[in-house]
Amino acid sequence: MAGSGLPSLGRVKLTDLVPSDGLPSDSYKISVSILSQSLAQFSAVIIQFPASDGALLRSSLESARLYFHQRETYPPADIIHTSESREWCKTSGYYADPHLWQETYDYRPGLTPSEPNNSIEFPPAGLPDIFALFGKAARDILDAISYHLNLRSSPFVEILDNVPLRNREISSSVLSVCCHARPSFQGPQHHNITTQEDGPLIMYPDHDHQVDKSLLSLVKSDRAGLHVRDFQGRWILVDGDLGPQEAIVYPGLALYQATAGYVNPALHKTEINMEANMYGRCSLAFKLLPKSMTNLDCSEMRVAGYGIEAQFQLPVPVDDFMQRSHPTDHLFNRPSLQCFNFQPTHDAGPWIDEMLVQDL
Repeated sequence: MAGSGLPSLGRVKLTDLVPSDGLPSDSYKISVSILSQSLAQFSAVIIQFPASDGALLRSSLESARLYFHQRETYPPADIIHTSESREWCKTSGYYADPHLWQETYDYRPGLTPSEPNNSIEFPPAGLPDIFALFGKAARDILDAISYHLNLRSSPFVEILDNVPLRNREISSSVLSVCCHARPSFQGPQHHNITTQEDGPLIMYPDHDHQVDKSLLSLVKSDRAGLHVRDFQGRWILVDGDLGPQEAIVYPGLALYQATAGYVNPALHKTEINMEANMYGRCSLAFKLLPKSMTNLDCSEMRVAGYGIEAQFQLPVPVDDFMQRSHPTDHLFNRPSLQCFNFQPTHDAGPWIDEMLVQDL
């Protein structure tokens, strides 16, 4: 592992990343190693939820397909937004971005969406359950990254929402139910639609490559199409062979800032095969976001002994960070997470070897 790296995107069981008191288990240390190496090489990792969560993920995606399928062909002007025009911590309800041929329903606990003309609309089903599932997973994964960086336990708790939210608090994190390229939604004129052997393929131009401003993002989709740029500059399809209880996790710009650049954010894009597809590509995307009115600083990294470059020396207000643009050209010319090969103890048993073979 240490010399040649992972042959493909790492797979880690979420249950193996749940921290417990006392010394870390061999399975925890191996899972953290796979997680960190996959993030370093591919800027993404596959997380396996317990099998019992597969039904919830599947039913939520089915509900999302039906929700968008019944939407109008072209939305009213007052719900057309681009990512630049939306207030980052106040999005809730249905939005459309014709330029990206994308529709979104944002679920943000503590904030009730307002509908045009005071109409009553039923959102996609299961959103509170998915939000709780992904939110807990994101915090466990963030703690695993902190363990790898040798930071103290839960070092980012000061910039995260309360669990549960207190009275009148609004969640900074958000669950976005997204639909790309619904055929009945007018907007394909904005894209380059080419033809390949297995059907039309929507190609998004280079300037539509995106970087999330989250700490971590978790994405579960109903069909392949998410590409992430690896450390060699190649675009890797990361959701091509996901199981029903698996999701993609990748870091965002907020974690890059909070770790003084030691965890690179994922540069990602979406390409969609449109053959025999009446619903488009639906996905559940959870973004673990820092709280408004807090600061992103690198004090935890400094305490742990890391060198802090000049651009990360001063604290950055979260509101300013979330509202400004961030050039990405320099992000892939820096050292990233250092990877290590954990050797299990001799009494760990043969299940350790089986897990390594299965995950790698």
